[in-house]
Amino acid sequence: MKVAIIDMYEGAANQGMRCIREILNQFAELQGRDLERNEYDVRRTNIVPNLSYDFYICSGGPGSPLDSKGSIWENAFFNWIEKVEQYNAKEENVLKKSIFFICHSFQLACRYFDVATVSKRKSTAFGVFPIHYLQDANNDVIFEGLTDPFYAVDSRDYQATQPKHNKLKNIGGKILAIEKARPHVPLERAIMSVRFNEHMVGTQFHPEADAIGMGIHLQTEERKKIVIDNHGIEKWHSMIDQLKDPDKILHTYEHIFPSFLKDAVRKMELVKL
Repeated sequence: MKVAIIDMYEGAANQGMRCIREILNQFAELQGRDLERNEYDVRRTNIVPNLSYDFYICSGGPGSPLDSKGSIWENAFFNWIEKVEQYNAKEENVLKKSIFFICHSFQLACRYFDVATVSKRKSTAFGVFPIHYLQDANNDVIFEGLTDPFYAVDSRDYQATQPKHNKLKNIGGKILAIEKARPHVPLERAIMSVRFNEHMVGTQFHPEADAIGMGIHLQTEERKKIVIDNHGIEKWHSMIDQLKDPDKILHTYEHIFPSFLKDAVRKMELVKL
């Protein structure tokens, strides 16, 4: 398996890249496959991968998905997505290229495909939250085996809302999941997952997050203070307790990302046959 990871963290400390690497290593070992993995720090180097990889993973990251408009690195990233689209559109390219977008890169993809409005939230969303999948997710491979609702790590200051349904339909896209219902809050529910086309899919949440990484993140002084100041000490303790629940983060960790990888490998094998 030849995999490229587009690192959106811009050098910021994170658990996301470790989790992505671990899932890839575990999957390659279970499949009995050699793994060639390369990483591209696009926000600091303006460098994106070529089209020689089997599939691509675009990480989450800090900062605004709006302030980068017109930047060299964002233009490079959007041009790369366009090249992958063009490659996949050619009939002679039988083995298509798959992409998975996570959080920050998902917001950028929503802007690139122009399928929703990306804007700043009124407050930071951080923690383990229930997410509801929609009818179109029932037949989507990345949601195979998930419960409804399922639970995932959400960490964001921005959101995608106001889906452009006609545009989605025209490009072969579908909304797969939305955030939890909050009847007492008069705000539109955010889009949490989109299949942009047959080969490109993404999530607003972090399907790669594991309990170890989330625990480390939650117990840093900075993050602990933010949670307690905004939600109280009881909420912080509740988050820590949720990390131990096998039906929450672990359930999502074991399904969404591995399902994407299995599907990408299955497509490779079908072509080789």
